[in-house]
Amino acid sequence: MTELGNRLKEARLAKGLSLDDLQSMTKIQKRYLIGIEEGNYSSMPGNFYVRAFIKQYAEALSLNPDEIFETYQSEIPASYNEELPQQLSRVNTQKNITGGNSKIYNILPKILITVFIIGIVSLLYILITNYAGKGSNESINKKNDPVKLIKSENLDKAKGNEKEKDKKKNNGKDKETTKQEEKNPPIDEAPKQEITVVQSSGKNSTYDLKNADKFVVKLVSKGQTWVSIKNGKGNSFFQGTLKSLENGGPESQTVDLTAESSAVIRVGNAADTEIYVNDQKLEYAVAPTKDVQNITIQYVPKSE
Repeated sequence: MTELGNRLKEARLAKGLSLDDLQSMTKIQKRYLIGIEEGNYSSMPGNFYVRAFIKQYAEALSLNPDEIFETYQSEIPASYNEELPQQLSRVNTQKNITGGNSKIYNILPKILITVFIIGIVSLLYILITNYAGKGSNESINKKNDPVKLIKSENLDKAKGNEKEKDKKKNNGKDKETTKQEEKNPPIDEAPKQEITVVQSSGKNSTYDLKNADKFVVKLVSKGQTWVSIKNGKGNSFFQGTLKSLENGGPESQTVDLTAESSAVIRVGNAADTEIYVNDQKLEYAVAPTKDVQNITIQYVPKSE
């Protein structure tokens, strides 16, 4: 066993590695690893592989390969002297192989380039001849088409006839539209109902109801609320508590005030009460809360 082999083996054993472990780490066959430790390099393919295997062995054990090669250079075979003759022999064999065929290799690219150029020129010639033939045929066909001559007098007459026809058509359409307008006179759309806020102060708010044929008030409770409905003279039309259906109802109360000029509605819980005038929901001028609100609606009957 050489000093190099002894050092590598001691380093392997110090790390607790077997040759099988080292084989799986370096991918080097076990018999080559044994040869490195014993200093027997005859079983290896060549000096180059000897040096490569020693480097892998050292790196696997965390040793510096350069330091190993420098320290044990007398024990490690050099690979340069062996590789140089092999390289020289390869160069000579390549020269022998390619020497006879060098002329063919020099001529072949020129032949391929010439064939390629000839193919492109032929393709261009075919395309140009086909395009030129089509263009000449089209020009000949256009020249051979008969030309029709129309006298200016005939053109003027034709234009005059078309204008008269258009006038007759337009006159007929105008007459039809006028007849339809006479039969169906425009209908005046009736103005929509308007509910506008006239005044708002504290808990009191006043509205105007215009463009309405009737004055029907409906109060709807979403919870439980006390309400009263009176006319402008103070006559009471309804007074009581409204409850939602979940609380045992009645849920709503409707009063027809068409014969009255105004109505005063007092709501004890505005947050849970909705007011409808002729099925149109009244928007509170004051934000609805649990507090009382007094709402006056002035009814201006629609003029006939």
